[in-house]
Amino acid sequence: METLTPDHRATDVRLESLLAELTLEEKVQLLTGRDFWTTWPLEKIGLRRMLFSDGPTGVRGEVWDEREPSMNFPSAAAISSSWDPAIADRLGAASAVEARRKGVDVVLGPTINLHRSPLGGRHFEAFSEDPVLTAELAAAYVSGVQRNGVGATPKHYIANDSETDRFTVDVKVDERPLRELYLLAFEKAIVESKAWLVMSSYNSINGATATENDLLETPLNTEWGFDGVVISDWTAVRSINSANASQDLAMPGPAGPWGAALVVAVKSGDVAETAIDRKVLRILQLAARVGALEGFGAVQAEPADREDPIAFAREASAAGTVMVKNDGVLPLDVPSVRKAGLKSGGKSVAVIGHNARYARTQGGGSATVVPEKIVTPLDGIRAAFGPDNVSYSVGAVVQEGIAELPLEQITNPVTGTPGVRVRFLDANGEELFAEDRRSTALVWFGGDAPIEASSTVQFHTLYTPAETGPVKLGFSTVGHGRIFVDGVLTREATIEATGTDLGAAFLAPPSASVEIQATAGVQLQVRIELDTADREGALSNALAITIGVEADNADPDALIHDAVEAARAAEIAVVVVGTNSRVESEGYDRTTLELPGLQDRLVHAVAAANPRTIVIVNSGSPVLLPWRDEVAATLIGYFGGQEFGNALTDILTGASEPGGRLPTTWPATQEDVPVINVTPAEDGTLTYDEGIHIGYRAWLRAGTTPAYEFGYGLGYTDWSLDIVDAPATAEPGTAVPLTVTLTNTGTRAGKNVVQVYAEKPGSAVDRPVRWLVASTPVWAGPGETVTAVLDAPTRLLAYWDNGWTYEPGDYTLRIGTSVTDLPLETTLTLTDISQEGAA
Repeated sequence: METLTPDHRATDVRLESLLAELTLEEKVQLLTGRDFWTTWPLEKIGLRRMLFSDGPTGVRGEVWDEREPSMNFPSAAAISSSWDPAIADRLGAASAVEARRKGVDVVLGPTINLHRSPLGGRHFEAFSEDPVLTAELAAAYVSGVQRNGVGATPKHYIANDSETDRFTVDVKVDERPLRELYLLAFEKAIVESKAWLVMSSYNSINGATATENDLLETPLNTEWGFDGVVISDWTAVRSINSANASQDLAMPGPAGPWGAALVVAVKSGDVAETAIDRKVLRILQLAARVGALEGFGAVQAEPADREDPIAFAREASAAGTVMVKNDGVLPLDVPSVRKAGLKSGGKSVAVIGHNARYARTQGGGSATVVPEKIVTPLDGIRAAFGPDNVSYSVGAVVQEGIAELPLEQITNPVTGTPGVRVRFLDANGEELFAEDRRSTALVWFGGDAPIEASSTVQFHTLYTPAETGPVKLGFSTVGHGRIFVDGVLTREATIEATGTDLGAAFLAPPSASVEIQATAGVQLQVRIELDTADREGALSNALAITIGVEADNADPDALIHDAVEAARAAEIAVVVVGTNSRVESEGYDRTTLELPGLQDRLVHAVAAANPRTIVIVNSGSPVLLPWRDEVAATLIGYFGGQEFGNALTDILTGASEPGGRLPTTWPATQEDVPVINVTPAEDGTLTYDEGIHIGYRAWLRAGTTPAYEFGYGLGYTDWSLDIVDAPATAEPGTAVPLTVTLTNTGTRAGKNVVQVYAEKPGSAVDRPVRWLVASTPVWAGPGETVTAVLDAPTRLLAYWDNGWTYEPGDYTLRIGTSVTDLPLETTLTLTDISQEGAA
């Protein structure tokens, strides 16, 4: 059996011979998915199905099921904060191992759209506001996945940088920013890492929907040499017209606009059969690459890169945690803190915050995975300092809507084990299907459950409250449902979807609840019934529901008071603030950068009570920190994955370095943000009128100082940047080698990130004040001098004007550790004018 080489061109003739065996109807069938997650098999040519699964920082598999858990790695925002392509590569490799464990052939990631506006609701899933940093990390991730025999899918191509009206918005963007920013972020993953797939987005770009846009051909195929499959975002293919574009595979299936209508279109001459053949060949080539086609061995049949995924998740979370303030309180000396608590007669550490106990380890939406276990910040701190030395106060409620019932408080009435019994009933009340589940936050998106065939879905559990008092029991879904407690109907409600976004309606729906009186330890029989007979549309055979309780926010002043008293009595106060699933999720953008609820008021009060207050920010993207000058230390931990609590504790105690640097600017106020609009105009257009000036480029142009600039981050040691060595001249199309000598002048080993920015004084065209052209992480022991070696491609000095155009003359290269902290510089002369076209 021949093993395919990475470019596979030698095997084209074999694939073409298989193509010749297919009828038109068989070829067209291969172009639409078989169901939500798989493609059609075709036994006569030895083709098995291919299974796709959402990533990008975890692999869910074919079913969304807590009984088949997945690794929950840190979010892309945390990975990018490491500024370390090796971490991104290892994440890709770990994802491939997860994929193969779950029988998955293709991971639907990485997400590499840019953080154009901080209001973007899905930024936690993407890397950065900068295209060069994004491209480096994306390419590394793709390499890690595909080296291990699994396909990677850079997404969402292209200009899908916000969520509002994402199905219909028409992004108006000039060719220069399109090339220099949004396409540049994708290019390296295609050209150098040779991604096997690309996902086309929902939105239109300059008047043409992505699945019918010429950008699928140029630059993707003609300039970048892409030979893989363009897979649609789910339901993004909307017409036969897209079959004439370089769109290869429509997902999901089996319904869709191509099907039988595409056969008719080919026979009538509206779509050329050669266009169909090209698509089929690419799908067969993908099947060969992942080992789904007989006679073709996968590039890597078994993952080659294996490491402990839990240890990696912990390391990656710490590597991506950014320390933005430290007045010397960190790292904590564990014995000293414990002794201080003993002397005062109180707890040594007061842990405060809703997110300390109910941490967000990932953002909401289709990329969500179900981990086996989550280590929260409270868990990690208790393990490090001892549970007897740690107090906990909620401080302020962050949760909105329904939170699932804890597994230890629910009993399946049929099995007697922890969980819930789920029954799918027909119109006569006869059972069609039943499952015993270990969660009350449930999603069916693929799998065997007969959702479309059922009339009612019934959820039954025995709930044992932990506390006495009123409890708001309810459910969150779209549809008509009923709540029964001890056999009595207590609430009946119809929940309507908010807005028009299917994803948001499905994964973050409104809720209905009823207040009941609970007694600690006294079991309640809870039954929820949901009517499913009239379901229709793209998600008619999918279902998402959360059954649980709403947070008790009856006396917010008392919550803050209790937290302040706990902080006053402790040696150290650790406050965890953050967002919730109604703030950062797929399907909608944010309306404000403020933390939800009374969290800002909480931090002000705690900091006033205890000068040794440390704040951990548990959000996927920038939020406002109005108390930042009042606290002793601030760590941005993002959505840190399932080992979040252990990673944070490693940093708090000094076992690990806070390795992160900001990949996105964090503003001081929302009014300061220079590019913020994500809302389309009345005509459905969203105009990127800022051109090439987004992120730190826009901040520098506006002359406004943010709270924390791009590239910023602190460690536990000090550094000096001593010497930069670079050539004086360079020719267009080459890479400029730079070496930077730096010294760890502190007493601890540490990490730094060397960053190189270009400037073009007196440029003949509009330029950013400065822009990133290279970066690399470095590590050194105390007192050690090390050399960072970087290559800055002169291509990044070019601008787009119907091709990459080089402006001769002097460029200033500034070197430092953030976009504004740049102590070293050198002058580079670009020697002659050259027009490289799209090379």
